[in-house]
Amino acid sequence: MKSEEYMRKAIEQALKVPEFPFGAIMVRRATGVIIAEGYNQSSLNPTFHGEMVAINRCAELYRPEDWSEYDLYTTAEPCPMCQSAIEWAGIATVFYGTSMIFLQQQQWRQITIRAEEVIAQTSFRRTRIIGGILETECNALFERAPRGPYHKHAYL
Repeated sequence: MKSEEYMRKAIEQALKVPEFPFGAIMVRRATGVIIAEGYNQSSLNPTFHGEMVAINRCAELYRPEDWSEYDLYTTAEPCPMCQSAIEWAGIATVFYGTSMIFLQQQQWRQITIRAEEVIAQTSFRRTRIIGGILETECNALFERAPRGPYHKHAYL
């Protein structure tokens, strides 16, 4: 599979919760097999972002000792919490669709620390990050997200 095909799988995860369309998948690079999936479940726990759910599922299912053989695909640039977890795990590469800047322009609440900055401040690892994969399709997820009266796109 190519990056676009994996991102489509992350988009499928995001569509499970259209009001918070943050979906993610983890891929074993050597085989191309999707080993874990996740979507935003922050209504249950504020730390259950799509990336965090996928990372936790991978840990439960595989208990990896070396996370560098995995890549993560996510519909939006990881927030500082998620990118920090990616660094602690040692995931080699992150591919994302929508940028944090776009999310902020759409009035999604974001902590303004870009994923690249978290990577730059992590002296013990260097995750590669590649943005803009199916960016138009990912952006559309966030543009179409329902805008309920109780929040202004609170990314819980």
